[in-house]
Amino acid sequence: MTISTEHDAFAKRLARARTGAGRLDAAAMLQPRDENEAFAIQHATLEGAPIGGWKIGAKTATERPTGSPLPASGIHRSGVTLAREAYWPCGLELELAFRFGRVFAPQPAGYDDDEVFAAVEQMCATVEIVSSRYAAWPGVDRLAGLADLQNHGALVVGEASPYRVDFPFLSPKMRFLIDDHDIVADTVDGKPTNTVGDPRRALPWFVDHCTRHLGIPVTPDMIVTAGSYTGLYLPKGAGSVRGEIDGLAPVTFELV
Repeated sequence: MTISTEHDAFAKRLARARTGAGRLDAAAMLQPRDENEAFAIQHATLEGAPIGGWKIGAKTATERPTGSPLPASGIHRSGVTLAREAYWPCGLELELAFRFGRVFAPQPAGYDDDEVFAAVEQMCATVEIVSSRYAAWPGVDRLAGLADLQNHGALVVGEASPYRVDFPFLSPKMRFLIDDHDIVADTVDGKPTNTVGDPRRALPWFVDHCTRHLGIPVTPDMIVTAGSYTGLYLPKGAGSVRGEIDGLAPVTFELV
């Protein structure tokens, strides 16, 4: 991927904002012209930092998926303690994630869908902390948000379970708590659904995006979190967070 000097400078401002240098105001923002430019800015923002995973998804069950790499430094095991003040706006989303059991190496021909689905080996519950480097959030353009690692702050990952084809991917039973407050009941009337539909449908796009578009491998150590079942919840304060998806280990952390 190539990136203009102007947008490379913008990526560096985003990178500094990620380390606590302050959110970008309107004067410091640049608008990506298309998705390819937003993807290039994503990777320039990481400045060579190791990629620990990806977030993928779509706004509807028929829309083409999209996604963002996640820096390894922001991926945490269940049980971690995180400072709420490190994230703004500090939104919470309960998600389902996957790991593959093989490497998908870069190749011009890509991989067919059946090959991708056959390689899924593990799944787990995750909680993403949504965060933005833009002072105007949520009033920012979709491509600007995509460039900003798709509004990613951190990912907390539960213990993995073997992949199950018979899992109720469209609407699994779940609870999502911060202290004693049930986020599922509050945000989705107790009926969680993923906007992407079946989250597995985004996996072939992800493998193709990495191996053909970006020319980078997909490896078994990458965690691929595939969209929220609960929408975005903005907690008013700190607390103990616990996400439960039936059939999987819970994911927990302290937000202090």
